[in-house]
Amino acid sequence: MQNFTFNNPTKLIFGKDQLDQLKTEVPRFGKKVLLVYGGGSIKRTGLYDKVMNLLKEIGAEVFELSGVEPNPRVTTARKGIEICKQEGIELLLAVGGGSVIDCTKLIAAGAKYEGDAWELVTKKAFAKEALPFGTVLTLAATGSEMNSGSVITNWETNEKYGWGSPFTFPQFSILDPVHTFSVPKNQTIYGIVDMMSHVFEHYFHHEENTDFQDRMCEGLLLTVMETAPKLVEDLENYEHRATILYCGTMALNGMLNMGYNGDWATHNLEHAVSAVYDIPHGGGLAILFPHWMEHNLSVKPERFKKLAVRVFGVNPDGKTAEEAGMEGIRKLREFWNSIGAPSRLADYDIDDSKLDVMADRAMANGEFGRFAKLNHEDVLAIYRASL
Repeated sequence: MQNFTFNNPTKLIFGKDQLDQLKTEVPRFGKKVLLVYGGGSIKRTGLYDKVMNLLKEIGAEVFELSGVEPNPRVTTARKGIEICKQEGIELLLAVGGGSVIDCTKLIAAGAKYEGDAWELVTKKAFAKEALPFGTVLTLAATGSEMNSGSVITNWETNEKYGWGSPFTFPQFSILDPVHTFSVPKNQTIYGIVDMMSHVFEHYFHHEENTDFQDRMCEGLLLTVMETAPKLVEDLENYEHRATILYCGTMALNGMLNMGYNGDWATHNLEHAVSAVYDIPHGGGLAILFPHWMEHNLSVKPERFKKLAVRVFGVNPDGKTAEEAGMEGIRKLREFWNSIGAPSRLADYDIDDSKLDVMADRAMANGEFGRFAKLNHEDVLAIYRASL
């Protein structure tokens, strides 16, 4: 286990009927608020009106940025940055899922930066400060509500990158499972895949003496796998929604990976695919992750065996570590298929015509992956296997 310092400054407000906490949290930062949201689902569900009424009660002056995309664009963030600078915004409030929060993070940092926001995403520059922001989460998936990371797409150049800053943690996040009742089945499934993938990214590493962290990862995966089939059949079940919502936050708020760094290659692989084809992030991960696992099984077979036995119930008797590990990978694919996740790039009408383009995007910063370094040929092999 590596030395580490853990700090997560986000105030997590979890449970039913917690939206009124906006009246306490927002005034701590100011009166001028930029409300950031997506395609309008919060208006259909009535959440928009509830938020606006609460902000009105505390005398907030509210500006709005709507239309944040599922793969949030830098062009949309630039619009928000312009509003912040012109209107003297004091607090950003993201109401939506991870994409809305990710966009809000770039707006918060970009509002305090004199150059173009894309420079922050591509790490040509680094934020030195950011506007404060809070979140009202409506989708269990990315964990962006309690971390400092963000993923932004530049559609003009077909680039999609993850970035982050110590200044882009939310000040507070309100998580009411009721706000996720209206999430459609397909998006619910994508969220489940995404949070499980975050745990897999943590799990594959080479650090020793991480027994407790391993158990936390395994416990979260088991909990999601026990709950997910029940949730997709009962989308307005409060207990199931609450469990999945909490798991999504815990999967990527730094709690699981204290003392080591995970791999994170599969997320880079998926970002390249969705930068070119604009597919759902969770759908892409469901397709790619089992193939990344198969491609790298030989790197550390005992690690895959451990996951297979502890999480997927594989009986290791009479099997090599590779055989047990492969059985675990098959069981993962079967589980994701059983809840309705896609299994092939062809499910999104993706063929081999742009494999090189995707590989070039994935390799933009050279070889990647901490558990197993991927080069250009590795990337192409995984993409081909995923077709």
